[in-house]
Amino acid sequence: MIAEAGEQLTDAELAARYRRDPELFTLVHDRHFRDIYLYVAGRLDTQIAEDITAETFLLAFDRRDRFDPERGGLRPWLFGLATNLIARHRRKEIRHYRALARLGPEPVMEGHENRVVASVTAQGMQPYLARALAALSPGERDVLLLVALGQLGYDEVAQALGIAPGTVGSRLSRARAKIQALVDKETARG
Repeated sequence: MIAEAGEQLTDAELAARYRRDPELFTLVHDRHFRDIYLYVAGRLDTQIAEDITAETFLLAFDRRDRFDPERGGLRPWLFGLATNLIARHRRKEIRHYRALARLGPEPVMEGHENRVVASVTAQGMQPYLARALAALSPGERDVLLLVALGQLGYDEVAQALGIAPGTVGSRLSRARAKIQALVDKETARG
């Protein structure tokens, strides 16, 4: 049962149909690969992101019979799988942020005045932000990065992590406050 040419399936329809016709899973991959990859690449380096993203879709394919549309959407489910796989690499992630914090800003290349100002500001903040991300709890970091990098809404983050939407809000609020406090403290030392 292959989708007819030009037929647009919703995620819910696709999830219901790919259980009977595994070839339809290609549509799931094509529809969501980029978003999952960008999220993972934002959390980890690009080489690991390719592996984690591929593993996410392999796992989703293997578990396609376990997907329950009553519990949430296909997209948040995929982000949840990716987040769980990232958790396996948590120590590497922490080391990555700590290494970024130690690097400090790169020297600015000459160029247009506005680009220079923006580049200096962004590069100057990189070690502070990396230190702040490393200082967050895993739950706070997951929520913050799912919102910032995955561009998921509160309900989608809640579905992805299997937590209540209120928990998403409180974790995000705590994460933002901690990052702001750490960045303010670091920039005050200036």
